[in-house]
Amino acid sequence: MAIEVGKKAPAFRLADADGHPVALADFAGRDLILYFYPRDDTPGCTKEACGFRDAWKQIQKLGAVVVGVSPDSRATHQKFAGKYKLPFPLLSDPDKKVMQKYGAFGEKTMYGKKVTGVIRSTVWIGPDGKVKKHWSRVAKAEAHPAQVLDALQGDV
Repeated sequence: MAIEVGKKAPAFRLADADGHPVALADFAGRDLILYFYPRDDTPGCTKEACGFRDAWKQIQKLGAVVVGVSPDSRATHQKFAGKYKLPFPLLSDPDKKVMQKYGAFGEKTMYGKKVTGVIRSTVWIGPDGKVKKHWSRVAKAEAHPAQVLDALQGDV
């Protein structure tokens, strides 16, 4: 399934770090920044998560919510969120079904080789449940939260 701007975002339901279910429907009426990342506590993923953490207050002021998704376990998410004081939920998608629905798992190039894995990407879902913007392949994890903030502010 391709993610298309203006179309309904695929429904999802995943567990957060505490085991509570989180669904797309929970964010109805709010802007949702749903970002997909490969692995907790790795250099790029940490920079990206900390960037969203540092922009958290500004993002909230704009009425948006950030949610991270990776294939990591709930226990790993708890450690990662605790270590870096992440104020937003991290969801576990161990079978990668939600990632596949969102185009965040598949073939990518890593160190010059084609591999299958998590594709760092972000989907901005509007209050109506429709995709407002899709960053299908995030090249610079550390710069990406600022790009998202700019988009939310209407600068892009």
